[in-house]
Amino acid sequence: MDKFIYKKSAGITALSASMTDFTYKKHSHKEYAVGVTLRGIQEYNLDGSLQLSYQNGVMLFNPEQAHDGMAHDETGLDYVMLYIEPQLLLEVIEKKEIVRFSTPIVYDCGLEQKILSLSNAILSEKDEALCSELLLSLTDSLVQTNLSTEYKKDNALIRKAKDMLHSNLETVLKLDEICKELDLSKFQFIRLFKAHTGISPYQYFLNCKIERAKQLIEKNGDIYTAVADCGFVDLTHLNKHFKSVYGTTAFEYRSHLN
Repeated sequence: MDKFIYKKSAGITALSASMTDFTYKKHSHKEYAVGVTLRGIQEYNLDGSLQLSYQNGVMLFNPEQAHDGMAHDETGLDYVMLYIEPQLLLEVIEKKEIVRFSTPIVYDCGLEQKILSLSNAILSEKDEALCSELLLSLTDSLVQTNLSTEYKKDNALIRKAKDMLHSNLETVLKLDEICKELDLSKFQFIRLFKAHTGISPYQYFLNCKIERAKQLIEKNGDIYTAVADCGFVDLTHLNKHFKSVYGTTAFEYRSHLN
């Protein structure tokens, strides 16, 4: 039985998931994501290489790091995940520049316990003050073990392309306009974008639309505004794409938040 439960507190989204048949489509999140495999083996492709997180494995995803996800075998898997906004993490660790996880999976009991404490607090709707204190404790452990400031930054063209994509989420992807602005052919642009982000411009654009819809649903609970503002044909169209990234429909996601 596939089950996905989301709750949000202190600016952090927690997910409790059980998966057997479900497969995440290739996507990325704008947040940092840290999680623990509780049962089974989680299989995913990250930056072109296959990863397997066994029981007690701590999974670490950087913002906009493209990945998919599935159970490695028919026994399925259970896991928890925390999604932390980049600006929140940077505020907590008192850094200005984006930092990166240097390893995708680690086995560290202390870190595992801190992720579980924070996810349990959010999922059981404990006080926001407690969640903030647990976040501080978790990030202290992350800094000690896995965070690094070494990474290749987006080049100026990719940054500009992302800005253009973000500013047109309510419409269809205008690839020709972006290519003209960047002075690249369509195929040069697709190749360059994919080399830098791990996903195609269309996948990235769709991903941004889905994330924006999620933000709107969190903000005002109105699914139909999200459909209209993010350029989806109808609720069925949004639900289909939402489920491929979050494991649950937009409608179900809203009910978790109430």
